[in-house]
This record gives sequence, structure tokens and C-alpha cells, in this order.
Amino acid sequence: MKKTFNSQSGSAIIYILIAIALLGALTASLLDSPSQQTQSQNRMKTLADMKSQINLIRAAVDECILVNHRGDSGIDSGGGAMDEGANKRYPIRPDSDHFTGATVGAAADRLVRHIRCPGNPGDDNNHALIFSGLSAKFLPPAPDLFSDWQWYNGLDGVFFWTSTTNTDSFITSALEKLDDEFGECEADVIDATSGAVDMVSDTGGNSFSCASGSTCFRVWIILKSTALHQDAGCP
Repeated sequence: MKKTFNSQSGSAIIYILIAIALLGALTASLLDSPSQQTQSQNRMKTLADMKSQINLIRAAVDECILVNHRGDSGIDSGGGAMDEGANKRYPIRPDSDHFTGATVGAAADRLVRHIRCPGNPGDDNNHALIFSGLSAKFLPPAPDLFSDWQWYNGLDGVFFWTSTTNTDSFITSALEKLDDEFGECEADVIDATSGAVDMVSDTGGNSFSCASGSTCFRVWIILKSTALHQDAGCP
């Protein structure tokens, strides 16, 4: 009887220990699950918001090019530092000195929400705003945790970009996923968390960088051979 009792006692202790281990694993799973779910939801929301705004910007610019395919031949693509190498069929930077004397003067920034359509109304500097009440196109606020989209048209081509200083893991994974959904060389992620990274080869009035401590996401419309693309083999 004593031997049987000891055997049963040992078995009971094993079962108790297994139950405790399973309970601990379940508790840990329940504690981690909300955090993991939140990260996943944030990643998907960031990805969806970014894709939606990128598609909106590209569609609006494409419409401008199709309707006003001649552009503005008066854009200074030679001597003006702000517009050197600019493609005359695409919007130039909205703070360009080309808009000096225009009905609506130059903007104070190069934000995409202020870009104008060259060739509309013609070969003069009164380019119509692409996003406005008159065009019935509106650009929503930038995705959460990201800066407003900015515009470039110059020696390296035509592109627009946004940036973030947020370091949450869901941001990195969302940008990597977003980059994968574009064609080769069509977009790039610029990691400037350890120091500023030049975004263009321009050294004059159109020079700028992805600011130190930031991560930038860029979408290319035209990619020239001088471009400082972050992916090997591009351009």
C-alpha cells in the first residue's frame, strides 16, 4: 500500500506542475495578445493610409499631365537653381521663384498639397492648384505619425515623399511591406535614424536631405540616371 501511495503522489505532483506550466503559458499569451494585435492593427492602418494617399496623388498628377500635356515652356530649366533640370510637363516645387508675380504667388513650402498644374491655363506662371475647392480634389492630412507629403522636380527626376521620427516596430514593417508592393526602383525607404541622408544629387537651391533621426518613404514618378536611390542597382 505504501508503494502505491507514493507512486500516486508522484503522479499527482507531475500533473500539478504541468497544469501550472500550462496556466503560465496561457496567461503570458493573454497578456501579449492585445499588444501584438495593436501592433498588427497599427501596421495595417498605416499601410492602408499610405497606399490610399499615394494613389490619390499619382492619379491627380496623371490627370494634370493628360489634360495639359504641353506643360509650361516658360519654366526655367537651365539657369534657375530652384527649377534646374525640372520637367516642364510636371508640377514644379510650389515655392519656386517661377511663381513670382503670378496671380497666386509662391507657397512658403514644397508640400504636395500646394502643387500646381503647369500648362493650366497655358504658357504662363498662373498654374492652377491641383488640390483645391476649384478642382474638387482634396488631399487628406498626412497619415498618423508622418509629416506632410513633399514634392521634388529637378535634376534627379520627379518624386514625392513623407517622413516620420517614430521608431515603433510597426512603422518599419509597414514601410517595408509598402516598398515591396511597388515595382523595382519605383519607391525606396531612406533610413536616416543615425544621421541625415542626402535625397538628391542637386547641390544648389533644390538640395535637401532626409533629416537626422527620421525615416523617409519616397515614391518615384520619373527616375533619372543621377538619382540617389537607396536600392542597389537603381537607377
